[in-house]
Order: sequence, then structure tokens, then C-alpha cells
Amino acid sequence: MIVVVLKIIVGFLFHLQFRCEHLQNAESMSSRTFLCASRRPLQDLSFKKQKAYPQNVDLPTLPPKKKKKPYPIPIEKIRQVAKKDKRLAEMGIEKPLEPPKNGILVPDLIHVAYEVIDAWKLLIKGLAQLLHVIPVYGCSECSEVHVAHSGHHIQNCQGATAAKRRSFHSWVRGSINDILLPVESYHLYDPFGRRIKHESRFDYDRIPAVVELCIQAGVDIPEYPSRRRTKPIRTLGKKVIDRGGFVEEPRPWRSRGSSALSDLDTDGACGRLPPPSLADVPRIAQETMDAYEVVRSGVTKLMRKYSVKACGYCPEVHIGPWGHNVKLCGAFKHQWRDGKHGWQDAVVDEVFPPNYVWHVQDPKGPPLRSALKRYYGKAPAVVEVCMQAGAQVPEQYKPTMRLDIIVPESEEVDLVA
Repeated sequence: MIVVVLKIIVGFLFHLQFRCEHLQNAESMSSRTFLCASRRPLQDLSFKKQKAYPQNVDLPTLPPKKKKKPYPIPIEKIRQVAKKDKRLAEMGIEKPLEPPKNGILVPDLIHVAYEVIDAWKLLIKGLAQLLHVIPVYGCSECSEVHVAHSGHHIQNCQGATAAKRRSFHSWVRGSINDILLPVESYHLYDPFGRRIKHESRFDYDRIPAVVELCIQAGVDIPEYPSRRRTKPIRTLGKKVIDRGGFVEEPRPWRSRGSSALSDLDTDGACGRLPPPSLADVPRIAQETMDAYEVVRSGVTKLMRKYSVKACGYCPEVHIGPWGHNVKLCGAFKHQWRDGKHGWQDAVVDEVFPPNYVWHVQDPKGPPLRSALKRYYGKAPAVVEVCMQAGAQVPEQYKPTMRLDIIVPESEEVDLVA
């Protein structure tokens, strides 16, 4: 019996020694492997990978007109912030505000506002000159726009008499307002002052929303003055307890004779500027494309800090911490709201809409057809005009333009997989 026990103990010790030697060998092999891996040359940390864009992307579908627009900020987060503000107000604690929420300018964004306003002028000037060379057509029954030598034959008209025309568009010659959609807002001398009432709406100027955003961000235009605060406003919950008092607002500027103001508005821009020479068209197109990118990126930066409101039912936009009380909303269920707007936080496309149009590979070729619609791409109207005039297309617009797709002939459609 003792001999059997001894044999078992010796076998166990032998097995334990074998396992220890195996683990030591594995550890030494892993250390040698680590040392070999560590001798590999380090990668260049200064190399930055370029942003890759997807290929052949479809545009997001437009929300239905009989539904409210989705909130840019989730409603749960809005309710959490409202509960926190209410809790502070019940405790008598003022809500801490940072510029520009407290009425003071953000110094780092003043130069951005001036860059946007200069690029806005250049954008209007360039488009007004290019439209003398690049033909643009708009549907007289709906909002469709087409950039080519003739209108397309895609049957997607949503006008009142579309059924009589089998959804074909009724094309007329377009203008700069068909390319650069006019989004206007009320100019406010004091955005934190009294709200605009329905009865006093004619006492305020309507100017482009981009211009109003730049004015509130620090751009000084003598015809459109703005109040510059040196002391921050104080709020308790939703109530403003100290705004520095109400001041008398200057009378609105009604004259349209100033050249400085005409450069900021698209109204009559094509008539003010003569057609360019053919040699200057590519240069103007590239400058206009660059100005478009500056305006869009600058508006995006400004809207991250400055409050901009948009109606959840109609295209109305208001630059300021809260919306106005003008009862001019005629969208879905406006009778239930007595014509008041349903204000919510705005997005960049509502202040500076891209206005997508069909991309035409050959502007002088045959018109686009409904049967080949899935092979066509889309691009912002400004980008399409500038591209046809000779400008380089930025990379971020190429996925939706479908530049690498060959459009088949009409008789080849059924043969395409």
C-alpha cells in the first residue's frame, strides 16, 4: 500500500515539473517574440489619413409636409435641461450663462462672421455673373430647378395642375433666387429685448438670415445697427431678471438705394452686374465655389454658439434666443396654433439651404428621362452651376453626384442588371 502511494506522489511531482518547464519555455518564447516585435520601425505619427467619403450615396428622403420636423436635439435631453433649470429657479439660483447666451459677443467668432459676410457678397456677385452664361430653368408650378440648356423630362412635378401635365414640369427661365434660396428673418436691434408682435411686424426689416446671423455675431453695418452689451444678462429659470433695461430701437432702414445693402441681397443681382468674358468664367466659378464653402462652414461654426430658431412646420427662421409672435404660419394644422410658429432649434440647412438639383453630365445633351432616374445623381444648385462653368467639385459632394456611373442608353435599360 505504501509503495502504491509513493508511486502516485512521484508521478504527480514529475507531471508538475513538466508543466513548469513548459510554462518557462512558453514565457521565454513570448519574451523573444515581444523583443522581435519591438525592433520593427515606428510608424510616422505625423501622417494623417485623409477622410474617405462613401461612394454613390442617396440623399435622405424629405420629411412629409403633414408632420412636424424632427427635433435636432433629442426631446429627452431638452426635458432634462428644462427640469434642471426649473430646479435651480425653485431654489432661487440664477442660471449660469456663457457668451453669447448672456448677450455678450464671442471674440473668437467675430472674424468668422466677417469672413462669412465677405464670402456672402462674393457668392451673390459670382452667381449673378455666371447666370449670364449658365442657363437655369425653374418649374412655374413647383419648386423644381434644373441647370442645363433645357428642362428635364422627369415626371416628378408636385404642382396644382400636375395631373393635367402627367407630372411633367412647366419650365420657365430661372433666376438667382432659384439657385440661392432666399431665407429671410427679422432684423433685431436687441435680440434679448421685446418680442416681435403680430401687430408690429411691419416695424422691422426683413434681411437675409445669414446677414442677420453675422450682425448678431459682431459684424457692424451702419444701416442695420445692433446693441452691443458690456454687462451680461441674468436669468432665473426662463425669466430674464436683468437685461440692462429696454432701449429705444432705431427706425427701420427702408431705403434700397445704398450699394452696401444691395451687395447683401439677391434681389436684382443679375441686372446690376454685366455678363463676364468667356476667359474669366472658370476663375469666377472657382471663386464662387470657394465662397460657397466659406459661407457654409462659417454658418456652421456660428450656429454652434448663437441661437437660431426655425419653425417645425414651415420654412420660417428667426435669429435670436427665442422666436417671434408673428402669426403667419400656414403649414400643417396652423388653425390649431392660431397661425403661430412652432419654434425649435434650427439646423444649417434651414438657414443656408443647399437646394439639391439633378446633376447633368452633358448639359447640351438629351434631357434627363424618368426611366433612367436611378442612374442620375444630385448636387447643390450652386455646386452644379459652378461645376458646369469650370470649377473643381469638392470631395464631399461627389458621392451624391454619382460621377463614376455611366448612364445607359434608353434601349439598354432593360439589359442592365
